[in-house]
Amino acid sequence: MKTYRSKKWLAAVGQIEQCVLCGRWGTQVAHMNEGKGMGMKTDDCATAAICQECHHEIDNGSHLSREERRCL
Repeated sequence: MKTYRSKKWLAAVGQIEQCVLCGRWGTQVAHMNEGKGMGMKTDDCATAAICQECHHEIDNGSHLSREERRCL
């Protein structure tokens, strides 16, 4: 299946200034980790505007289980 790409969607998500998880100001566009790997990329529609702290916690933190990360 072809990966969905949309520069307009990524630009729109990039305009969101508050983290959708915690409400902090200052965000980055982050792709979900689910469904990527082995040369596969995640669809652009599977992105969210989240702060650096939340992004780090989701990708590297030990406070969340694999299932909790998947739900975010």
